[in-house]
Amino acid sequence: MTDTTPIPALPAHSDGVNLCLAELLQYKNQAVRWLPPAQSIWSQLNGQHISRKKGRGMNFAEVRPYQAGDDIRAIDWRVTARTGKTHTKLFTEEREQPVMLLVDLSPNMQFGSTLLLKSVQAAHLASLLSWLAAKEQDRIGAIIYTGTQLIECKPTARQQGPLRVINALLEAHRPETSGQAGEQTQLEFSAALKHLHHLCPKGSDIVVISDFYLLTPTDKRRLSQLRQHNRIQFVQVFDPLEQGQTRFRGAEHVRDSRQTQWVNFAATSTRQQLQEQYQHHQHFIQTLAQSLAIPVHQISAAHPLISQLNTAGVAS
Repeated sequence: MTDTTPIPALPAHSDGVNLCLAELLQYKNQAVRWLPPAQSIWSQLNGQHISRKKGRGMNFAEVRPYQAGDDIRAIDWRVTARTGKTHTKLFTEEREQPVMLLVDLSPNMQFGSTLLLKSVQAAHLASLLSWLAAKEQDRIGAIIYTGTQLIECKPTARQQGPLRVINALLEAHRPETSGQAGEQTQLEFSAALKHLHHLCPKGSDIVVISDFYLLTPTDKRRLSQLRQHNRIQFVQVFDPLEQGQTRFRGAEHVRDSRQTQWVNFAATSTRQQLQEQYQHHQHFIQTLAQSLAIPVHQISAAHPLISQLNTAGVAS
C-alpha cells in the first residue's frame, strides 16, 4: 500500500539543503515561547539546568548575626538555636551558566531523504538553543565539527553569543567548506570531545547534537571526564531512511565516503537490513549514554524542528 501522508512544508527561508542567515535568525523569536511562564524546552533538554534568574537566583554565602531590615525568611534557625542569638543567611547572586554546544556537521550529517539534511536540522536546533540561552542571560558557546576541522566559539553573553554560533554554523556548512573532506586529513570525533573538554568552563550545560555514527566505545573515557564537572545531553538527529522507512520503491545509486553501489529499496530485505543496522546503532548509543547517566533525545530530519517541540518535551 502506498503511503499518501503529505510531506511537511519546509521551514521559513529554508531549502532543506543549504543554510542561510534568515532561517537561523528566525529562532530568536521562537525562543520566547519556551521561556517561563511557559514550560521551557531547555528544561526538557536538561532538567538540571538552573538559570541565574530562577527562584531567588542566589547562592548561599555565609551566616552572620541578624541585623535590622534583614529578611526574616533568611533566618538560620539552627545557628540561632545553637548560639542563642538570631543569625541570618547571606546569599550571593548566582552567575550565569555557560551553555556549550557540540554540533556535528560532518559528511555523515550531510544526508536527508525527506525534508531536511540532518546537518540543516542540527543547525536549526543549535540556533534555537543559542537564542534560548541568551534569553536566559546565560553565556553560549559552541564547537562545530566538520569531519576535517573544528570551528570554535568561546562562551559569550547577550546577542553576541548566538550570532557567533550562527556565523560558525554558516561557515562550516558552506559547500566549499564541507566539500573539502576528501582533500584534508580526517579528524576523529574524539578530537571534538577533547577540545570541548579544554574549552568549556566547569559547571557548563553541554548539548551534543549529532547522529553519533562517529562515536566509538573509546570515547566513553572522554565523556566520563566531561560528565564529572558538567551536565551533558545527547540530541540525536536521524533520517527515516536510516530506519528503513521510505516511500521510494525503486533502485538507487547511493554512495558514502567509502563505497558506491546500487540499492534496491523495493526489496523488503533491504529495508529490514537498514532497520536492523539502525537498531544496532541505537543499542550502542543508549547503552553508552545510560552507563554515563546522559539523557538521549531524538529529532527527525523529516519534519520542521518547531513541529517536534512542545510543552511535553522533545520528540523521541
